Amino acid sequence: MKLIYEVKDRIARITINRPEAMNAMDADVYAELSRAWIDVRDNPEVWIAIVTGAGDKAFTAGADLKSFIPGTRGKADFWLTQKNMILNRGLEVWKPIIAAVNGYCLAGGMTLLFATDIRIAAEHAVFEISEVKRGILPGNGGTQRALRQLPYAIAMEMLLLGRRLTAHEALSYGLINKMVPLKDLVATAEEYARRLCDNGPLALRAVKELAIRSQSVPLEHGLRLEESFQEFLRTTEDAKEGPRAFAEKRKPAYKAQ
Repeated sequence: MKLIYEVKDRIARITINRPEAMNAMDADVYAELSRAWIDVRDNPEVWIAIVTGAGDKAFTAGADLKSFIPGTRGKADFWLTQKNMILNRGLEVWKPIIAAVNGYCLAGGMTLLFATDIRIAAEHAVFEISEVKRGILPGNGGTQRALRQLPYAIAMEMLLLGRRLTAHEALSYGLINKMVPLKDLVATAEEYARRLCDNGPLALRAVKELAIRSQSVPLEHGLRLEESFQEFLRTTEDAKEGPRAFAEKRKPAYKAQ
């Protein structure tokens, strides 16, 4: 099984399971990832997702280039923009997603990381966008998200030279939220997931969507969209449960309704 997908206690756990190949993603992995992300998006039992790699050496080394060469695509495939959609290619998943980076995060691993919301890294993790060294570019959002998430000069150095960042550097530039010993990585990611599950699930999705859309709309449009979302949330059962639980000094029992 090249990808392990499981759902428990409202948390989906996605594990790229090719440790013998540094969790590089071949066509089978991409297809399974597509199905997993779609389930995260559509499954009402999923509130939060965690993505990681098997073993202790790699989150993922990106696309398994050997498996795609000498691959060819029909010219008409250029317009199949919704085929095998994945998170970093543009699939809209408004549920919070946590990355647990357990080693090498390279190439396509970086573009996957860019599409997550909270990132925990082991102390030995390293980050690199090196596609230019292979004569290709970092697709699936690499050129589009790097400058949004890193300082300009650092992002361009990574994109144009393939500069590698250590976990300490990634933390200092704000690419990751927290750096922990490898033995604590999974537990830390799970703790974040449980804390997220304590919040209103519909509010979490609204906040994520509004924050992301704010990057591409004028402020006045974003403010109006925010107001519209707020009006919608006020009609939900969760919006009633939150204040009620606060007044009664108990933990809210949210239902995503």
